[in-house]
Amino acid sequence: MLDMRPDCERCGTDLPADAPGAFICSFECTYCAACADAVDETCPNCGGELLDRPVRSREMLVKHPAGTQRRFER
Repeated sequence: MLDMRPDCERCGTDLPADAPGAFICSFECTYCAACADAVDETCPNCGGELLDRPVRSREMLVKHPAGTQRRFER
């Protein structure tokens, strides 16, 4: 199951698990659409391809909550 991280690692934008607009690599590094575009859809951490993260339904978020650990360092 995906960790569904709550923020963009590059800019800190909130990325709700039940909304589109997040991009992830195979290591689950997570970026907003603007930052994914800025790095040409290539993960700056591992060099992997950034793809659209699937959305988790609200019903499944109740059973399987999204991650809460933020990755962006302010």
